[in-house]
Amino acid sequence: MTSPLEPPSQIHLNPSAPQWRYRPAPSQIVPSPVLAFHRRLPHYAQTPLHSIPSIAADLGLGHVLLKDESARFGLPAFKILGASWAVYRAVAEKIGFDVFSPTAAGVELGEIGVLARERGLDVRIVTCTEGNWGRAVARMGRYLGVDVTVCVPSHMVEETREKISGEGADVVVVEGDYDDAALASRRRVEGGGGLLVMDISWRGYEVVPTWVVEGYQTMLDESDEQVLAVTGGRPATHAVVPCGCGSVAQAVTQNFKSDLREQNGAPAAAVIAVELDTAACLKLSLEKGEVSSVTTGDSIMCGMNCGTLSTTAWPVLELGVDACVAISDLQSHGAVEELDKLNIKAGPCGAATLAALKRACVTEKSKLGLNEKSVVVLYCTEGRREYITPS
Repeated sequence: MTSPLEPPSQIHLNPSAPQWRYRPAPSQIVPSPVLAFHRRLPHYAQTPLHSIPSIAADLGLGHVLLKDESARFGLPAFKILGASWAVYRAVAEKIGFDVFSPTAAGVELGEIGVLARERGLDVRIVTCTEGNWGRAVARMGRYLGVDVTVCVPSHMVEETREKISGEGADVVVVEGDYDDAALASRRRVEGGGGLLVMDISWRGYEVVPTWVVEGYQTMLDESDEQVLAVTGGRPATHAVVPCGCGSVAQAVTQNFKSDLREQNGAPAAAVIAVELDTAACLKLSLEKGEVSSVTTGDSIMCGMNCGTLSTTAWPVLELGVDACVAISDLQSHGAVEELDKLNIKAGPCGAATLAALKRACVTEKSKLGLNEKSVVVLYCTEGRREYITPS
């Protein structure tokens, strides 16, 4: 039994996950237009998958591969994948435009905003952010020609606010943390109209966050293909992904635990979710067996600094995540510096996956099946940025 003087464990293992499989709905099995849509956006290109043999050797693993999202569509994070698809679908639905029609691909993005204005429809996008999400939503609003309002917590640094407003969005500073900014966004839509586009769900607001998760599949389709090329045909055995509100962790878990994956000859992979130790709502929820919120503070891992899980993510994460690892700012910073020496420019959220893998190898290596045959993919979700060095 842990004494009151001992710190809580950094790792929670989920016994249900190895046997659980995600079974997509029939509508998810048909070819999706998401990747084709992303290829229409300016500056689309596959992001790189780096092989890091030195870290693999140090940890006694077969391969350590890092999916580098530091320059997705010219932005410093993966968020634009989910934001672009969700904004596109939300605006299209509002104006009665069928994104699945055979002719949809021939309609320029800017024409969507024109159609909305011609019909006198309020398609202002409202959202909240800790940084990268809001900038991504603002960028997509600019592509479509629609206005965007982004609510941000008061602790957000001025430089980050300026990057969001630089995309053309109206930035509203809200006293409090991320959850307070999320509530402010909801109230703005309820009181003044507009379209709420969030990557976190709650009861009664679940459709748009599902579109966000769909958008992240492009990253996974790319990495699945790249892993096979690097390893000579060996699929990933482990995936390590950041978890803030849970959307990208949900996408990764669905991908690597899908029964379709096994039907296509690739065994299910273990999923390790990474959290900020002062915002470990998934770890707490797994330990309690129910969705549980935590009070957050400031952190260099801004994008993971969420105290409440998305309601659409929880059913998947509860059953499918093999382990949840809580990482401190100092551990994340150490991983940033380690990757920098390898010429990989990762931000704290992205580098947290390396810190979590190292922690897992120290304490739960055999239980997680991490060995010399393992093919581990780290999802590095953001590029290098300025932050106050933790001590």
